Amino acid sequence: MRQRPYHFEMRPKLHIDVSLIRPGLRLAVGLSGGADSVALVRALAEQSRELGLVLHAAHLHHGLRGEEADGDLAFSRALAAQLGLPFHEARVDAGATARENSETVEEAARRLRYGWFRQLMASGEVEAVATAHTLDDQAETVLAKFLRGAWTEGLSGIHPVIDFPEGRVLRPLLSTTRTEIEAYLNALGQEWREDSSNRYLTYTRNRIRQELLPLLEGWNPQLREHLAQMATLARDEEAWWTAELARLAPQLLLHGRPVRGGGRAAGDGLALDVSRFAQLAPALQRRLLRHASEQLGAAVDFTSTEALRSLALAGHAGQKLQLAHGLRAERTARELRLRLAPEADGQNLDLAAEYTVSIPGEVAAPAFGLRLRIKVTESAKAGIARSATLRNWRPGDRIRLRHSSAPHKVKEVLERLKITGSSRALWPVLELEGRIIWMRGVEAEPEMGIHIGITSLDTAAEPAL
Repeated sequence: MRQRPYHFEMRPKLHIDVSLIRPGLRLAVGLSGGADSVALVRALAEQSRELGLVLHAAHLHHGLRGEEADGDLAFSRALAAQLGLPFHEARVDAGATARENSETVEEAARRLRYGWFRQLMASGEVEAVATAHTLDDQAETVLAKFLRGAWTEGLSGIHPVIDFPEGRVLRPLLSTTRTEIEAYLNALGQEWREDSSNRYLTYTRNRIRQELLPLLEGWNPQLREHLAQMATLARDEEAWWTAELARLAPQLLLHGRPVRGGGRAAGDGLALDVSRFAQLAPALQRRLLRHASEQLGAAVDFTSTEALRSLALAGHAGQKLQLAHGLRAERTARELRLRLAPEADGQNLDLAAEYTVSIPGEVAAPAFGLRLRIKVTESAKAGIARSATLRNWRPGDRIRLRHSSAPHKVKEVLERLKITGSSRALWPVLELEGRIIWMRGVEAEPEMGIHIGITSLDTAAEPAL
């Protein structure tokens, strides 16, 4: 007799990194109502007994999108009730916060969201919060960071775990794609909410998601996986460098100034012995310079780091370099010395300093301690004015930063850069036909056909444009 085959009901499963979850953990899922967070809360609820998990749901209303956001809150509250989960909710005004702090709405929303997560953990009701970031989110983040010129730590993207004093934020879906998420929900017959703002191409992330990534995947269909793998590699590289710098920096960074007869006098600067520095690998040289700058409260980009390396390796005694955030470098016969400029440096500032720059052409600007050079492509020459003005910033000036959707007030940009005192009083901008197209310390949206090169007046060699 032929035996009838057995029929098994296959329940859909979603891959979760359970290594992040310990038995007995009181965990809140950040539940927005979107597909990713709905899938995470459903999957964790199904496995909560097996994992020994005490599961909660948490929804933050950002004060954006009106009735649509109200619907997201109601949906999330109902889903938590359906699953029998304690539900936490709160409301904030991300738009007003963004205006008050001169930041984008996305930045304000993220800061408010994580601030609320920390409050939840501090209350003792939960020990950790899980967010539903996926492999697609990771790929988009890495690509966005790359476009902004991030260092390796930026390319590490979204980390699986963030440790706060109040508790941990976990990302257990970083190996799961958005396609897998939707397939899982469809198999369950589970609905989710769509955020209409995800369609707006004014947001950089939406443009990356809807335009750039699909275009690049025409060249490499595995691009998302490769970007996620890059994040893992970069994260491990950063962990190694962090430990290595903790070991080496105390041996190589010198505090204060040398005194006659030996020893060093106390001071607020840091120094590197240029002979020892020259023997280090370029990768370690860059790390040390960035580490030293951060210790002084300044952040340096690639161009500034290379200028510091050049000053240390090929500079001469007495040569100086002035960089963004008030960072100053001086080359002596034996050392490269770094410091932040004191407030007293600005007592004799020429606040009315102004220089005309021919296009193409260059100008030395002693008031700002820099030399500026403008080059233009042949195709752009006919449509560009013959000169631009290098001057001190004025109240009301606005600049469009790279990858931003709208111009920002220069005053607000200086506040975000934490530029104060004399450095803030005299801060150069470049005006072309009524628009600010360059500002020290930031990356402006490029003007078609125009290339701007900046070097310190104390730097011997200028970088090629």
